[in-house]
Amino acid sequence: MPSGDRSFYLRISGLENLVFFGRLCGFNRPQAIRRAWECLKDVDLEEAAKRPVGLYSHGMQKRLSVARALLMDPAVLFVDEATHDLDPEGALRVQRLISASAERGTAVIWATQRLDEIPGFARSVTLLDRGRVRFAGSVPALMAISTVRRYLVQLRSDRARPDKLLSTAQVALGTMGTIEPSYGSAEAYYLVCLADEVALGDALASITASGIRILACREERSGIESAFLRLTGNDPQ
Repeated sequence: MPSGDRSFYLRISGLENLVFFGRLCGFNRPQAIRRAWECLKDVDLEEAAKRPVGLYSHGMQKRLSVARALLMDPAVLFVDEATHDLDPEGALRVQRLISASAERGTAVIWATQRLDEIPGFARSVTLLDRGRVRFAGSVPALMAISTVRRYLVQLRSDRARPDKLLSTAQVALGTMGTIEPSYGSAEAYYLVCLADEVALGDALASITASGIRILACREERSGIESAFLRLTGNDPQ
């Protein structure tokens, strides 16, 4: 499954494209037509089957690429940058189609630069950097390489005035870390940077003990992104 869209004949329909590629793979015409309709149904393109591919949206062309890749029920499926320019809904749909193929026994090699789609999707990861393998193993093992020390927190206080909230939180943290405004103090989002060996739970407990409520807390940068930057030597921390 290539990353580009120019591997289809844009003037003929999606059905005709799949029949053509099916014939190249050895099907006779009735077999190719039957299999093409099955794959079009799998990717929810039945209604657009007879429409020229040049009129398909980008997401529809991606789904047609999936259908073509699955025509022969492959033992191994190579997928190159399948979701890098799709919206979240379109990317999720492609991921689900490929996952379903993997569940049927297909070995899938998925090349991507979108780190956010790896957790919960890939079973193993190989990280390539300038032609060298920097990591090969499970997703949890990759994420464990880097310890997250920076968190975005949303704070609110019923005691301290809004203009005093930051200083109150910093006093509460003490030597455990620093806190500064993030995304505009009007939204009450702050960046907490923990000192080494400080547990997030301890830092948050100190803040709440000062009368400040923590409405939300999340990593500023995902663990897998931090691991990627560390392994490639680009981690600014």
